[in-house]
This record gives sequence, structure tokens and C-alpha cells, in this order.
Amino acid sequence: MKPREIRSGIYAVGAIDWDRRLFDSLIPLPDGTSYNSYFIKGSEKTALIDTVDPAMQWVLMHHLDLLDCKHIDYVIANHAEQDHSGTLPKVLERYAGAKLVTTPKCKGMLMDLLLIPEDRFITVEDKQTISLGDRTLEFIHAPWVHWPETMLTYLREESILFPCDLFGSHLATTDLYMTDEGQLYEAAKRYYAEIMMPFRSNIEKHLERLKGYRIDIIGPSHGPMHNKPSFIMEAYRDWVSGKPKNIVVLPYISMHGSTQRMVEYFVDALTDRGVTVIQFNLAATDIGKLAMALVDAGTLVIGTPTVLVGPHPNVAHAAFLANAIRPKLQFVSIIGSYGWGSKAVEQISGMIPNLKVEVLPPVISKGFPREEVFTNLEALAETIAQKHKEHGFA
Repeated sequence: MKPREIRSGIYAVGAIDWDRRLFDSLIPLPDGTSYNSYFIKGSEKTALIDTVDPAMQWVLMHHLDLLDCKHIDYVIANHAEQDHSGTLPKVLERYAGAKLVTTPKCKGMLMDLLLIPEDRFITVEDKQTISLGDRTLEFIHAPWVHWPETMLTYLREESILFPCDLFGSHLATTDLYMTDEGQLYEAAKRYYAEIMMPFRSNIEKHLERLKGYRIDIIGPSHGPMHNKPSFIMEAYRDWVSGKPKNIVVLPYISMHGSTQRMVEYFVDALTDRGVTVIQFNLAATDIGKLAMALVDAGTLVIGTPTVLVGPHPNVAHAAFLANAIRPKLQFVSIIGSYGWGSKAVEQISGMIPNLKVEVLPPVISKGFPREEVFTNLEALAETIAQKHKEHGFA
């Protein structure tokens, strides 16, 4: 694929990675991804915004060759993570006169991660600008989106925002811009849930700052660009600060059927009360789907049997995930079973200190559930339904 012109003298020069299926040896990539990089020609100087993952560096270099790029004045590093910065050493080696522009924090990180010499850097402060002649780059510091050193780059004359990971999606596609809103919404929501959600309070502040900018195009560093920027920006506002919905997320596992029966009964009890339930059997669950479900959920209920007096390891992993990504949940409870003794409730409760939630009374069955357990599950379902109504969860 050749470089694609976004506006006169502005090109997409990144790489599409159709085959990658795992990110950070952790995050599933069912739809592949892309590493977007952008080349800008000004009347006096040129700039390259972000690079690509080292595995795809040849694609970036080939695109620059096709543009007959003999000189780059500035290489902008919005973010130090290697899927964007990993090709910087190769770019700086080829373009010996290029200066690497980034935040002071990012400078130190790139020196540590990629051993880039200090004399190659120019550091910029928040809202500082660099002129390319007839075009101006403004740098907007955005710490903790989603690393401490991040910034966004705004091309003033064209009203284009290059926000690196913000507003991105792991989605391999030949489309330069969003074409399928449903597909992109799901990919972007998955991306937000897995990567951005732990930092939603910071993102909320940065979204507020961006209201002062006219933005016609958003060029993220993963996935297609947005020529209807309100679509992704409104989605982010809802994910970040919108009220939780009338949803219970129920990740569980069952070894001999006791917890399974409790889950089945409990889902029916919630459904009868008008509560939407999203159920995950942790024996085979895409953790990205679980993370996505937690974006909107009002309540998390964890279902577990007992393994050596504690929760099943798959349940412990799900609890760790929920604690790490910090969704805007309001309530949590635990249901499950045991044979002779259990500390599963105490151990799971200790795994979720980041969740600022009200913990509702657990329902634990000794052996296969009996009538008393079902009665307690009905009571828990009623409590959740009433809590959701009281808090206005739609």
C-alpha cells in the first residue's frame, strides 16, 4: 500500500498489522491492528508524527521512500511506548539532521527505553508550538493518557488532532477513515476498556480541554482516522463520565455444577426484575469482552467455587482485571459454593481495593444449593434491582 494523502502535503505513512493477535503478551487482538504515522510537509520544514512497531519498520521506511523524503526536520514522539516509538532509532539514523520533539518526561523515558542520545531531543512545554512555515504544530500535554509522558499534537491550520493512543482502536483495515460505525465503536470500546479506562478521570479533564479546539479530523495511532470526530469524542464522554447502566456483569466458573446452578437461578432472578445481565464463563472468555462489558455496568457479581479455601484461579484473574481497569461500577457482590471450608469472599474482597463500590452481602452455598440459597439469591437480585433504580441507572 502506498502513502495516502489526507490533505495536501499531509500523508498517512504507517503500517497495517493484519496478523497480530496479542498485544503486550496480554491483550487479545481479534481484528489485528495498525501503527499509524503521519508525514507533514510545510513550506519550510517537515515533520513525522510518531513511528511504528519495530516489526513493521520496513513499511514506514518504504512509504517515506515513495514520498522521496530526503530530509526530516522534526520527529514528533507523542508517546514512548514501543509500538509507536520503536522505529525512532532507525528513523533518526537515516535522517541525521532530525530533532526528536517530545515532553521532558518522554525524553527521559526514550533515553532509557531506546538509548537515544540526549543531543537528538527538543523538549516542548504544554501548548508550545513549532512552525513548519505555513503550518503550525501545537503540543498539548496529556499526562496519564495512558502513560505519564504523553502529549497530543494539533495541526492548527488544518484543525487535525494527532492524539496517539487516545481515540484509537485495534482494528486492521484498508479504510483510511471510519466507514462502519458499529464495527469501529466496538473496536474503540474494547481499546478504551483494556487500555484507557484506568485513567478515565485524567481523560475526562483532557476531553474538557479539547473543547477549546476546532477539530475536523482525528488521526490516532491505532485504527482508522475520524473525519467525523464527534462520533468518537461523544463515545468517550459517555464511557468516561456517563452514568452506569442497568447492567450486571457476572463472570463465573463452576467445577462440579453447584456454582453453575446458582448462576442460572440468579440470572433468571435479575432478568425477572428488568436488569440486564452479561454472563461470562471464565473457562473460556475473551478478557477484552469482559473489560468492554465493565465499561457500562452498574454492578459486578463474581461467581466462584472454592479451590483450596480460596477462589478459583480464573476468578482471581477476573477480579485482578476488574481492580486494574477501575470501571465506574457502584456495587459488587460474590456468589459461589464450597465443600468443607472457604475464604473465597475474604480473598476476593482483598483483591479489589481500587473499586470504590458498595459491597452487597454475598451468597455462598455449602455444597449444592438448596432452597435457602435460592431465597438469598432472590434477595440479592431484588437489592441490586432496587439499588439501580435508586441511582437512576437506565
